[in-house]
Amino acid sequence: LVKNGVLTKSPIEIHPSFNPMIGPSPYVLINMGARYQPCMHNMPNVQNATGKISWPCPDATSTSGESVSCTLSELCGFSGVPDPHPGGTVHDQPAPNQWWRFIVPIFLHAGIIHIAFNLLLQLTLGRDIELLIGSVRFAIVYFAAGIFGFVLGGNFAANGIASCGCSGSLFGILAINLLDLLYTWKQRQGPIKDLMFILVDVIIAFVLGLIPGLDNFSHIGGFLMGLVLGLCILHSPSAFSARRPSVQNTVRYSGLSGIPNNNSTSPRSDEGLPAFLKHPLAFFQDRRGVWWAWWLVRAAALVGCLIGFILLLDNFYKQPMHGCRWCKYLSCLPVKVGNTNWCDVGNLDFTPNNGTSGKRELFEAVAGQAMDRLW
Repeated sequence: LVKNGVLTKSPIEIHPSFNPMIGPSPYVLINMGARYQPCMHNMPNVQNATGKISWPCPDATSTSGESVSCTLSELCGFSGVPDPHPGGTVHDQPAPNQWWRFIVPIFLHAGIIHIAFNLLLQLTLGRDIELLIGSVRFAIVYFAAGIFGFVLGGNFAANGIASCGCSGSLFGILAINLLDLLYTWKQRQGPIKDLMFILVDVIIAFVLGLIPGLDNFSHIGGFLMGLVLGLCILHSPSAFSARRPSVQNTVRYSGLSGIPNNNSTSPRSDEGLPAFLKHPLAFFQDRRGVWWAWWLVRAAALVGCLIGFILLLDNFYKQPMHGCRWCKYLSCLPVKVGNTNWCDVGNLDFTPNNGTSGKRELFEAVAGQAMDRLW
């Protein structure tokens, strides 16, 4: 808000359009580190454009004149990026490489309403999950889910849309909550009600993510990462971790909820990293086959997560050779309003065969309109 006030003389965006989230313009957010693909890697239809591209300025208050006369380097800010030049190719070097835009956007929000909703969820659901798994593991899930969400969106979301917020991180926490519910289902007083509450949250967020300009992939990526990390960091379900009857114990705790399970035969003190470090051999004694199988599943999930993350990063920097034509429908509805297809909103194209009369007009029609509708 402060930077928007300095650049545009208003703390919130009111020109060229009003930001319904009551916050800065998308151009200011891009300049402050929102995920914006042209600042991060070479892009088709940008690096190989046949003419000079005029980008919106961070202090833009209109869609014409000096407000759209900046270079890409000026829009991206920080130390700048190499500007596209007429006759270039997607293989030009050095390429834009502001990789930190996968991390910084977690701390940026589109406005007061945006951050208020996220804070409400974080101070309620996030607080409970942090008490269950501890601050260190909470931080790991929070940042891993947020970063993975932005990486997934960078691969499949519209390439002209700026994205920011901690929604991906919160979806990772929501996934942890879902796993803990499933792990402690029999010990809950109203598990169906809890499950319906989680499902309603997920469905509403995913449906809203189908609106043009919103990045549903951040939600999907954060949720998937939360599920995978949840399998790895949560204690095994009591049905899997119960030892053979030869171990004489009295009370067993399931998941991370601290709910006792009197039908089991081993205490919580014999589980987890502290128990392993204290008695490494005893940790593995009298384990059932299902426990070993579950650990293989957890290990495979962690390895698969790392491989998927590496492949997505590799694909991001190799675009457009490795794309997915149908993936966009996870973040949009194939609805046509007037001459605009919702699934085409936000894609940049500065090549002469795109049917527009000029590059500035194209940017106004796609980038300006789409980013202004982002929030």
